[in-house]
Amino acid sequence: MITHIVLFKLKDGSPENVARTVQVLKNMEGKIDELRSIEVGTDVLHSERSYHIALVTTFDSMEAMSAYQVHPEHQKVIAHMAEVREASASVDYET
Repeated sequence: MITHIVLFKLKDGSPENVARTVQVLKNMEGKIDELRSIEVGTDVLHSERSYHIALVTTFDSMEAMSAYQVHPEHQKVIAHMAEVREASASVDYET
């Protein structure tokens, strides 16, 4: 199992923009066969070092995660994030 975690810091951290971006991420659920689970959370501390959104997804294998990366639904998310993202960080690990 592969766990893929991405943190997003948005250019506009307003509640409306964060909520809109959370929905864009959640819209992948049920549309990508390789995506075993998805969790999207928003920061509650709002500290200087906080990121706005955390995305946690799981896949059966590296091959499944690679298929997710090029899936048309994920490509829509990538396009949206390119517009709204100030910074991102990710980690991928085997469980």
